[in-house]
Amino acid sequence: MVQVRGLVELTRPGNSIAAGGLTFIGAFVAGGLNAPLPTAFAVVATVLATGGGNAINDYFDREIDAINQPDRPIPRGAVSPRGALAFSVALFGGAVALTLLLPPLAIAIAVINLVGLVAYTEVFKGMPGVGNALVAALTGSTFLYGGAAVGGSLVAVLVLFALAAGATMAREIVKDVEDVEGDREEGLNTLPIAIGERRALYVAAAFVAAAILASPAPYVLDIFGPVYLVALVPSVVAMAVATYRSFEDPTTGQKWLKASMFAAAVAFVVGRLAVVV
Repeated sequence: MVQVRGLVELTRPGNSIAAGGLTFIGAFVAGGLNAPLPTAFAVVATVLATGGGNAINDYFDREIDAINQPDRPIPRGAVSPRGALAFSVALFGGAVALTLLLPPLAIAIAVINLVGLVAYTEVFKGMPGVGNALVAALTGSTFLYGGAAVGGSLVAVLVLFALAAGATMAREIVKDVEDVEGDREEGLNTLPIAIGERRALYVAAAFVAAAILASPAPYVLDIFGPVYLVALVPSVVAMAVATYRSFEDPTTGQKWLKASMFAAAVAFVVGRLAVVV
């Protein structure tokens, strides 16, 4: 039971399920609920792939986690490194099997994401800004994957991708500010280490500003009506507050940034509902 609990914990179930929710939102924004089966395949595949990515990240990060997060399953001995690796492969296998049932564009997005997930920790994480950008693209692409799965219009979904990617990029930089000690000990050259913590936070703020500026696009493009703009307000406020708080308390700031991304996703759902109804 200890090992089973450790395996589940490796997937970061909250994050994996949340990623599945983002895929569902992408499918809904692109095509409503006109294709329930492809939507279900895409959602479950996202949950499995995200869980597999988290597990393999813990496998590669086991030495860093021993410093930064010693209570993670591998450092505390709940799961062996080999067991974590095998588990991640099994999850990726399930995600691939479901994705092959979807349209070609969804398969292409999934293949790119799979390569990115596997390569992230070992290849890109220690490159200043590059690892952050990859995580941002992967997060935003969950919306694109959902939209491609149902074959709907991707215009609004592309805006949602840009908004989510901007907020996630900022959050990843702020998280790196949190983890400077362990990353420096491991020899990683993250953005805060390369240019300084304060400058990195200004870079994060620039990405938030870009995301906020892009957020009204669905209204400007006449995809959604004024209801969308009203629903968007909490997300914009949360992004602004998160940016301000990050300079004094990175932990709180990155949590607010994560919440703002989900608030933006809700605004897109509300905007789509207003059009459908």
